[in-house]
Order: sequence, then C-alpha cells, then structure tokens
Amino acid sequence: MAATLHDVARLSGVSIKTVSNVINDYPHIRPETRARVEAAIAETGYRPNRAARTLRSGRTGLISLIIPELKNVYFAELADDVLTVAAEYGLAVLIEQIRGGSGPAGELAAVEAALRRGVDGALYSVLDLRDEDAASLQDAPVPLVLLGERIFGGPADHVTMQNVDAARAATEHLIARGATRIAALGSHEGEVVGSAGLRLRGYREALEAAGLEFDPRLVPPGGTWFRSDGARLMTEVLETGAPFDAVFGFNDAVAIGAMRVLQEAGRRVPDDVLVIGFDDLDETRYTQPALTTIDPGRRRIAETAVKFLVERIAAEGPGGAPREIEVPFRVVERESTRR
Repeated sequence: MAATLHDVARLSGVSIKTVSNVINDYPHIRPETRARVEAAIAETGYRPNRAARTLRSGRTGLISLIIPELKNVYFAELADDVLTVAAEYGLAVLIEQIRGGSGPAGELAAVEAALRRGVDGALYSVLDLRDEDAASLQDAPVPLVLLGERIFGGPADHVTMQNVDAARAATEHLIARGATRIAALGSHEGEVVGSAGLRLRGYREALEAAGLEFDPRLVPPGGTWFRSDGARLMTEVLETGAPFDAVFGFNDAVAIGAMRVLQEAGRRVPDDVLVIGFDDLDETRYTQPALTTIDPGRRRIAETAVKFLVERIAAEGPGGAPREIEVPFRVVERESTRR
C-alpha cells in the first residue's frame, strides 16, 4: 500500500501537522526536524496527494508557459529554464504552443484554452498581439506575466530583453573589429515593435553612430528565423553582388544558416567575413567556427518572470501596478569574430 502521512509521522517521531508543514515548506521548522521528516519521506516513499492539496489550498501548483513553437530553439531553451526555476518553487509547468500564422484571434484562443486548464497563473510570450489587443488580457482569470517584445506598458507584469541596445552592441562589436559593410539578416518589412523591428533599429543606430552607410541590399526582409531562413537570406545577399565583410544574424539559427552558405561559397569565417548571432543557444559553442553571439539574459528572464508570477499568485489580488523589466545582456565573443 502507498505510504501515508501517518507512516511518515510515526517514523520521524513528529506530529502529522509537522509533517504537513514540512511538505508545504512552512518556514518556521527547525532544520533538524525538517531533515528527520525528509529522511522519513524518502524511506517510506511517500508522495503528497496533489488533488487533496488543491482542495485544501484552492491552488493546483501548476503554471502555464505559453510560447511560440518549440522547434524554435530559443523557446525550447527558455522552456527548460522556466521548468528548472519553477521546480525550485515547487511548481509544475504545462507548456502550450502558439502556432505561427494563427493571427491575434487564434493566439487569444490558445491563451484562453491554456488558462482553462486549472493553472494558478501563466507566463505568456506574446507572438502576434499588439498594444491595442492588450485590453483583452485584463480579465484573465489568473495572474499573467508577459514575455517578449510585442506589448509594452500592458495590463500585466512584463519581462523582456534589451533588444535595441543588444543589437546595437552586436553591430558595434563587428565595427570595432574593422567591419564597414555589415549584412543584417532577419528583418521583417514594416515591423517597428517586435524582436525584428527592435533589432533592426539597434543595427541602424550603430551604423549611423559610426558614420557607415545603410545599404538595403544587405538587409533582405523576410523569414521566420530558422536556419533555412538564414541560408536563403545569405544567398540573396550574395546574389546582389553587394560587397560585405560581416553578417549580423538576428538570431543564432539565422547566423548558423548564413555561415553554412558563406562556407559553401568559399567565404572564410572569420578571415573573410565576421559573423555574430543573437540568443547564445547551446549549439553556438560547437559550430565550426564557434559563433560569437549575444546572451540576452534568458535565464534571468525565466527567474524574474517566475518570481513575479509566484508573487502575484500569493497576493490573491491586483497587488500593485504592473512591472516592466528589461534584463541585462552581454556579448559572448567566440571564433567567428576573431581574426
């Protein structure tokens, strides 16, 4: 038979109430008592009954992570970070994917479905919604923390990265190493708010500050930021015949796809062309050459977002004005920009 609270209490020599306090991480427990109860839990194999805890507390211990498709490696690694941080708070995570192309209506439907799964709160990486769509999030039945670069000053806490400053730093890194003709891959035509629009702005600011010309032939728009998009965009730049000596991929996957095309075209990285990406994915350490990139603070985003969500859940109410946080970034120099 499955072990019970009585079994743990009997073995550890404490009351059932004390065992319950240890399981629920009550702070005022003596360290030796906590250690004795935890040892008894391990020995008996006791597993708390989540359903019973839910009935008592009104909470499920579940949060939702609503993100774009996991085949985008950045979101897969972000999900891993969120799972790790949530576990430190004793929370489990349900992952909900927003399929690209569904538009704002389809995205809101996915969010509403996720919030009906009995979660205590949700982290939501906005894909297509705009500021004018934010009002629809005000009546969410559970606390929300927004991620991403689509909605600023919205109805919920928002944790994101410094896209403009980080893109400017990436471009400046190339300029400082002698680059004067820098291709930028991953822009989206007409986009102002959103990762692509913000990173293009940072790129252009760096060029202007250095007195370098913006050449639209070096900035082909389009793509969904997979390796295949980087390869296609790099091919388009090569076909224009426009000279260039560096490439800024708006994410690592785009930069990796571009490097493959450059190498096939006989352009050596970094001797002929410098290349930098954005996201600091794990695989960038193992490309040939290893890819210089921007670490946008993904782990810090996960830590801050989960912390904010836990605070909002505990507050059981509005709990103050929404917070807007941009986490620090850093340039991670590797072989692809070392001549």
